[in-house]
Amino acid sequence: MNSTKKLRLAASSYLNTAPLIWSFKYGARKDDVELSEALPSACAALLARHEVDFALVPAIEYQRIEDAELMPGVCVGSRQKVRSVVLVSRLNNLKKVRTVALDDSSRTSAALVRIIFKEFLQFEPEWITRSPDLKQMLRDSDAALIIGDPAMTFARDGLRVWDLAALWHDFTGLGFIFAMWMGKTANSGATTIDFLQAAKEGLTTRNEIIDHYEQRLGLSRSELEAYLTENITFFLDDDLRKGLELYYELAYKHELIPGLKPLNL
Repeated sequence: MNSTKKLRLAASSYLNTAPLIWSFKYGARKDDVELSEALPSACAALLARHEVDFALVPAIEYQRIEDAELMPGVCVGSRQKVRSVVLVSRLNNLKKVRTVALDDSSRTSAALVRIIFKEFLQFEPEWITRSPDLKQMLRDSDAALIIGDPAMTFARDGLRVWDLAALWHDFTGLGFIFAMWMGKTANSGATTIDFLQAAKEGLTTRNEIIDHYEQRLGLSRSELEAYLTENITFFLDDDLRKGLELYYELAYKHELIPGLKPLNL
């Protein structure tokens, strides 16, 4: 690839994205791209403004960004319990919740928690968007949505924690996709990036990833290993595709997206 025309990528630096971006940061593809790290919501904005060519974007944004195109095969998903996307409350029952603070770095999960309340619990609390400061969020609201690494490291004493992927699975029997690589349709013919092979390379370096995040997050190696191998799945399959299709249908039903585009996978 011509080094003067490197493709521009954006992704978050959460543990759940590490295997997908490791090749671009430290591996075989590190000289082929310019990688910017940003919160998930900011990655969506960068792609929408054409400031990057491809981004690891909250799944909901496929339905919101004009001309967004999904890159096949790879995702940040969970089959049943994700651990890093949670709703937290001092109350012991979701039906008692009247106000929810939403993490402003989230897009997909913010829509998911709305769907869970409106579609499955059959009521809608008041929504407030806040920066991900759990103590402040719970000072102002009955419950708080926290995503990414912060969702795995806060003290749980006196709190009830609901895993959103587990709630989704309880209600639907399906897995859930939180994020996918996306580009714009105009770029689709230009990509020479094999995101699937990059993910496979990343997973072969799992021990290096764990070395990096063990100190950063203060979690044990066994917790990090279980998270990357049991909680998160990085490869799209029929169960996850069905879960994504249902999620989009419900997001459209509850007016969280402007239209309903078919999956281009």
